Amino acid sequence: MSTTASAVRPDPAPGDLLTGWLTGLVRSRDYGQLSALRRPRALTTSHILAAAHAPTEAQREVYEQVAFLFAVYHRGASRPSYGFGSLGSAARRIGSPAARGPKDPGASRLVDRLVSSRRVPWRHLQHAIERLRACEVPPPAWSRLVEDLTAWNERGRAVHRQWAYDFHIGTYTPKDSAK
Repeated sequence: MSTTASAVRPDPAPGDLLTGWLTGLVRSRDYGQLSALRRPRALTTSHILAAAHAPTEAQREVYEQVAFLFAVYHRGASRPSYGFGSLGSAARRIGSPAARGPKDPGASRLVDRLVSSRRVPWRHLQHAIERLRACEVPPPAWSRLVEDLTAWNERGRAVHRQWAYDFHIGTYTPKDSAK
């Protein structure tokens, strides 16, 4: 049996296919689909296509909502941003040159609201993505955001803790920005 390149490739992470599709929309300048994705809770073809990337029925809402957040961040963009790190490390980039992350009171309050929520805090996530866009700083890694939000309700609140740690302590290294 011969080994081909496709035989040795690892399976993509759950959110990688969604991220690939979304970045393709930006690259191809498919502003119609991106605009449709920015309508939360709407049942458009774009939302159905985003949800179709979910491996299970239970994860479809996460995929649709991450597509919404991606479209919000990329409003008017001509180049896609894959982002890097968790939402906690991305929130660490929020603020002004004088005070970013934990030193910015607004960013601290936002992260506190995110990590204290028992249910996925969609409204606060949208606010975080809009703040990242307004500050012109990279978003979190979209595929990681899918993974984190899919695991949001798991016991022990590991995602909540990781985001808080990433925001307050910081775990960013240049290796995190591979894409």
